[in-house]
Amino acid sequence: MNRFGLALLLLGLLPVQSVEAKGSVMSPSIEQVKATHQERLLALPGVVSVGIGRDARGQSVIVVGLDEPRPQTQAAIPRELDGYPVRVEIVGTIRAR
Repeated sequence: MNRFGLALLLLGLLPVQSVEAKGSVMSPSIEQVKATHQERLLALPGVVSVGIGRDARGQSVIVVGLDEPRPQTQAAIPRELDGYPVRVEIVGTIRAR
């Protein structure tokens, strides 16, 4: 087997890397980030909702709704999740109709 054939054989044994250009790794969508963190956020005391909204500039944000002001819960909620900003809002108690 010549060097070229050996090189092709060895290349076949290496893991395939992404075809994307360096530095352009796809980030998860805000919907994926919300779905990933929703259960954990809803388990925090007073968290009644997790949604997606917009900030004053029209950028997507994850919105965490609290039933009332809860400093300890608010301190436990990160300001950012996987690159998306998080906004905490006091929305009150949510009841099903």
